[in-house]
Amino acid sequence: MQYQENRYRSADGLELYYRDYGSGEKTIVCLPGLSRNSKDFHDLALHLASRYRVICPDLRGRGCSQHDPNGRNYNIVTYTQDVRRLLDVAKLEKPILIGTSLGGFIAMTMASLVPARLCAIVLNDAGPEIDPTGVKRILAYASAQKPVSNWQDAAAQLKANFGAALPGVPETFWAEHARLSYVENEDGVPVAAVDPKIYTSLKSPDRVGRILKFLNSVGLVKKIRGIPVDAWESFRAVTMPCLVLRGALSDILAEATVERMRAIKPDLVVVTIPNRGHAPLLDETESLAAIDSFLESLVSQGKPG
Repeated sequence: MQYQENRYRSADGLELYYRDYGSGEKTIVCLPGLSRNSKDFHDLALHLASRYRVICPDLRGRGCSQHDPNGRNYNIVTYTQDVRRLLDVAKLEKPILIGTSLGGFIAMTMASLVPARLCAIVLNDAGPEIDPTGVKRILAYASAQKPVSNWQDAAAQLKANFGAALPGVPETFWAEHARLSYVENEDGVPVAAVDPKIYTSLKSPDRVGRILKFLNSVGLVKKIRGIPVDAWESFRAVTMPCLVLRGALSDILAEATVERMRAIKPDLVVVTIPNRGHAPLLDETESLAAIDSFLESLVSQGKPG
């Protein structure tokens, strides 16, 4: 096997899963997107494994990690606690975090809470602000998500949801991607490798979020359990080296958001990945070249990791 499979317990007792590739002295932790899992990073991990130890966890409720009986725990606070716990259990010192979408938000939040524990961050089509266009798209497919009957249906569902973000991929890609996104149940029928409660929480009106945003704007509530309410405050805490990969067709990370990020952090490295929306797969030639260059720059700067 090209990786070791490991499990650990979250602070509230859930069994969580991660893949462990390579054996380098420096460590990279890859954090997946909202409905995604550790399998997304397999090709990237193999690319890096000769130089780095690469840890790819499944967030709670995804992949091989246990589902949370309380859907309210699917939030940035809990995810960040789980990642901090992983760093402790796996004894990871000064890792480089690579976060796709939600994983990028977790990485920024980690930077605001424990900056001394991180070496650097890569944000894959993620920033402190989400384009409303992308939010509408995600809510639309989350609302329309239906069970599939076979692997052909699973591939078709993925293509319908994400085809616009990945133009030009071969038709065989969707069947391969289905195997990363679904697992067979006891009847041999593919089911999404994600707890449906995660989608349910997306469909519910975020009244609490709106209230917190207002309270933050008037200065009454700045943090919840140590985590900034305003994601821009988390980004301002990213004092370590940071690379942003943006899909040229992204409807989640707007160019204006990236420019504001540059203004806050002038040393920010930004690379646009052509012909990709949300989010780059990280197996593109441009993505791999950007990540390799960024990692080499850390070595030249003498950054620990």
